[in-house]
Amino acid sequence: MEAILILLFVIGYLSITLEHPLKLDKTVPALMMAALMWALLAIGFHNGWFSVVDGHGAIFNINSGDIHQQEHGFEGLLLHHVGKVAEILIFLIGAMTIVELIDLHRGFDVLKGMVKTKSKIRLLWITGIIGFILSAVIDNLTATIVLISLLRKLVHDREERIWYASLVVIAANAGGAWSPIGDVTTTMLWIAKKVTAGGLSEYIIIPAILCFVVPYALASRMKVFKGEIMIDEKSHEERERLLSSKTMLWLGLGAIVFVPIFKTITHLPPYVGMMLSLAVVWLVSEYIHPEDNFDKSRKHLYSANKALSRIEISSILFFLGILMAVAALESLVFGSINGVEVGTLRYAAESISNAIPNMDVVVILLGILSAVIDNVPLVAASMGMYTYEIDHSIWHFIAYSAGTGGSMLIIGSAAGVAAMGMEKIDFIWYLKKITWLAFAGFIAGAMAFLFIEHYIR
Repeated sequence: MEAILILLFVIGYLSITLEHPLKLDKTVPALMMAALMWALLAIGFHNGWFSVVDGHGAIFNINSGDIHQQEHGFEGLLLHHVGKVAEILIFLIGAMTIVELIDLHRGFDVLKGMVKTKSKIRLLWITGIIGFILSAVIDNLTATIVLISLLRKLVHDREERIWYASLVVIAANAGGAWSPIGDVTTTMLWIAKKVTAGGLSEYIIIPAILCFVVPYALASRMKVFKGEIMIDEKSHEERERLLSSKTMLWLGLGAIVFVPIFKTITHLPPYVGMMLSLAVVWLVSEYIHPEDNFDKSRKHLYSANKALSRIEISSILFFLGILMAVAALESLVFGSINGVEVGTLRYAAESISNAIPNMDVVVILLGILSAVIDNVPLVAASMGMYTYEIDHSIWHFIAYSAGTGGSMLIIGSAAGVAAMGMEKIDFIWYLKKITWLAFAGFIAGAMAFLFIEHYIR
């Protein structure tokens, strides 16, 4: 039965990876995989076919001790995992809603108005720096969408624009890796108390900067970024007319940045701070006047309800499915280590450690693998595999590798998939032109991290 449960996970994982060839939204296999795995886990547990283990190492088996106590243990295990996943989902829903509110009030157009250069190299670095910083404040996916929208106004030649868009993916993924709110994986590690906001920023900021700077420095020498572009100033300023744009931009970004501060002050989970931030931004959006002579009949166009209708619920459900599927694997007792029964992921971690004793190599391979396989389940699995203390260097390295490794393929990150969809970037073109740049940045950052960890820290 253990083999069947693991096979379900493998089939579901492959279906997610092959989302584009199958023309099937990855949310479907993720939800189906999670539901079937927990159903099989429940059936096997109640028939005494296998045991389950909770986060504290307590083993539950229907054939051991009081039946009601064992069943209560299983129910508590399920509720524990649902609760941990809900923390992440509530946080993401809040962050997504704030970002959509900023966008409804055209707040991001304020950033677009800051770009005035005609130099291709300057435009490359300006968009890269904005992407790097913005992704750390909101997230790498949104930052990529905002910057590609900006590039569409500035670079009219699509063949040139896809170069800029592809490099924005690298900058956004690098920027998201050093912030607890910059990438789903860093948010997961932060909420799970594997890293702190300060520790993540302190130890990943330099590798992340190198991961961004090295590809951009190499790209700056390419012929495609020589010369100047023509900017259509009129079309560029057309949308900068809402009275609320600046207010909502700075309020929204400030509200998101406030969440780690709130957690530090109160020691409450991050999703509580996000609830407060969303409430404040929502409150302001109810009373602010986006236009001169604002007509109440147009209020719905800038409302939080409108923002909620625009967030990607399919992505939220995907995270629900994949995280609960990984939780099922984590809960299934597969074997024992030193006479102690452990879950499947913990057992897999021990097997990997025996095969590859150097954890640095394992994490680098995880980063490379994240270019092919979604980094969310990879990080979720690693959280169940290892028991290092909070802010251990391995957690920081996992955050860096999983966050930036996906840049090596256009399908390797949410930012890359967004760029691919918006600009119809060809997979093979990206592989030939951009992959080596992303790999150079990834390795440069990884080497910097290891140098700091082993010789400076």
